[in-house]
Amino acid sequence: MAPGDTADGSGLERLLAGSVDALPERRLAEQLASGKELRVKFGMDPTSADIHLGHCVVLQKLRAFQDLGHTVVLIVGDYTARVGDPSGRDDTRPVLSAEQIEDNARTYQEQAFKVLDRGRTEIRHNSEWLEMPSATLFELVRRFTVARLLEREDFQRRIEANQGISVLELLYPVLQGFDSVAVEADVELGGSDQRFNLLFGRDVQESFGQAPQSILTMPLLVGTDGVRKMSKSYDNYVGVTHAPEEIFGRIMSIPDAAMADYYLLLLEREPDPAEHPNAAKRTLARELVARFHDAAAAARAEERFDAIHKRRELPAEMPTVELADGETVHLPALLARSFDVSSSEARRLLGQGGVRLDGRVLEAEVLDLPAAELSGKVLQLGKRRFVRVVA
Repeated sequence: MAPGDTADGSGLERLLAGSVDALPERRLAEQLASGKELRVKFGMDPTSADIHLGHCVVLQKLRAFQDLGHTVVLIVGDYTARVGDPSGRDDTRPVLSAEQIEDNARTYQEQAFKVLDRGRTEIRHNSEWLEMPSATLFELVRRFTVARLLEREDFQRRIEANQGISVLELLYPVLQGFDSVAVEADVELGGSDQRFNLLFGRDVQESFGQAPQSILTMPLLVGTDGVRKMSKSYDNYVGVTHAPEEIFGRIMSIPDAAMADYYLLLLEREPDPAEHPNAAKRTLARELVARFHDAAAAARAEERFDAIHKRRELPAEMPTVELADGETVHLPALLARSFDVSSSEARRLLGQGGVRLDGRVLEAEVLDLPAAELSGKVLQLGKRRFVRVVA
């Protein structure tokens, strides 16, 4: 069986399902029909260590290519992370240290292999070819015009708002496009906000005499709030390394209106129309927990969810946090230590009535309590996070 084919001939249909753009039109179909084992490129800048379900949308499509016999080239943007991708940004991204980039890249790869097939994945770092002499860099960038680079919508918005655009940011699409030259990409995948960069990669390949890649873009998955794209900075994300009960609980908080997209983009099917939305949500939650943990963990997570949210029971097991006897406890600091949130986030949650002590909502005005008043009680953050305080 040639790469790109399946027993029922639906390889192309599976690859296009849920996508936004497949350009040029019919090009991917021609590539699959050629029988060639395609090199499918995906670049990730390790600006964050954690992968969430939004990232999995593209990773799962890459896995679909692998299942059809193709090779995924995962490019770790250890060089371009120093530049900062302006896609979807109204400001310049902060620059990370080399150590942060390397640590994030290592963690990202480990998490990505929860989805990707290691045996069909080639990992490259773009510092291999972008750590170039200045003369080589000048030869690369002289091939393209500033006018062409300024066509991207992100830059147009910033120009209209009189916000700055660094020269490094202008260079980003050129460097990403040169990645495609270096690995001889046949196809490049990315989120819908990457459309300009991916198409520009075709220009860069053509300027070096290579056959230009086709591109496939995927939607940006909406977060658990049902409004904004999934992002750790919005705290509307579901991380692939979250605990089973956390994944289950966060999926159960998704608005019904977002369910169809979650099913299509994460499970590659539609919800059962005969199922009540709550039941469909449970099915989604169980399958995702089982994918990133196992079926037994999914069953335990559902039981814990029901115990807390239906029967209003406390979890049978929870972590403890110890206090020194007789000390006065600053609540934001205790919440930060107990739940791995920032002190400012802890204050915000207190102000919103999101913190309970033995079921009683703590008042926002009370920021300090004696340890004796906390000892032996259960501190609750939000709906699903608990610790027992011990002094």
